[in-house]
Amino acid sequence: MKIEKRNFGNSSLKVFPLGFGAGHIDANELTDEEASRLLNSVLDLGINLIDTARGYGASEERIGKHISHRRDEFILSTKVGYDVPGYNDWTYDCIIAGVDRALQTLKTDYIDIVHLHSCLLGTLEYGEVIAALQKTVEAGKVRFAAYSGENDELGYSIHSGKFGSVQTSVNIFDQRNLDYLLPEAKKRGIGVIAKRPAGNIPWKFPEQPHGRYAEQYWLRMKKMDLDFGDNWLDTALRFTAFTEGVDTFIVGTSNLDHLKNNLMILEKGPLPEEIYSNLRKTFKQNDDNWAGQI
Repeated sequence: MKIEKRNFGNSSLKVFPLGFGAGHIDANELTDEEASRLLNSVLDLGINLIDTARGYGASEERIGKHISHRRDEFILSTKVGYDVPGYNDWTYDCIIAGVDRALQTLKTDYIDIVHLHSCLLGTLEYGEVIAALQKTVEAGKVRFAAYSGENDELGYSIHSGKFGSVQTSVNIFDQRNLDYLLPEAKKRGIGVIAKRPAGNIPWKFPEQPHGRYAEQYWLRMKKMDLDFGDNWLDTALRFTAFTEGVDTFIVGTSNLDHLKNNLMILEKGPLPEEIYSNLRKTFKQNDDNWAGQI
């Protein structure tokens, strides 16, 4: 299967269905040379969305250092709202300063997509951070104001008319957005980036991973009584990639071979309809107020 780029919402952007989550290029995981090699290889493979955040350690810095000279080859996505020295988190000035700091760190004149990163509903409703982010769009610093998060906050963001993009968890164990919020985003022309397509890989844990990030998804997996043996990753990625309303999905890795394997999985195309429909049905039958995982 030839992998075609997709429209990103109603925008003029064309996005490869598989994006790169750059949380793993921090100095704690890779040397600077390894990070450079991985980032440039991502672009060489044709992947054209790179997603990062202020909170991802040295990620923004390394993107700016190693691939800013290839800026016209990729769509750049980051997140703001916190941890800007001299500013209180989740304030108007913090958003403005966060975008300015990101521009400097990423060594670019503009950022395609900037998300409010898991901002709480009350803060969104107060309006200050949204107004600040829109100000950066008006100034030409940002192309699309965006929201990254789940549940009531995601619903508010989609219905507000203030955002051109959203990022949300979409996977076998996190499907509550699929019947309403993703179709609503599509109707409104909002670009959708799906995160956590593998659901934090709960199948790798033979016992309940207490206190681990995958624990909630592990519990859901067990309740859904699913078992795909050696085909878990294949099934999970294809489920997310070809769910209606998803424009692109991001996978974070520090291993180039893993990324290449993900591309090979994507080339297989959608899951057989019987398998996909059963996964949707099984989630609904077992859904016990399973909120989206932030």
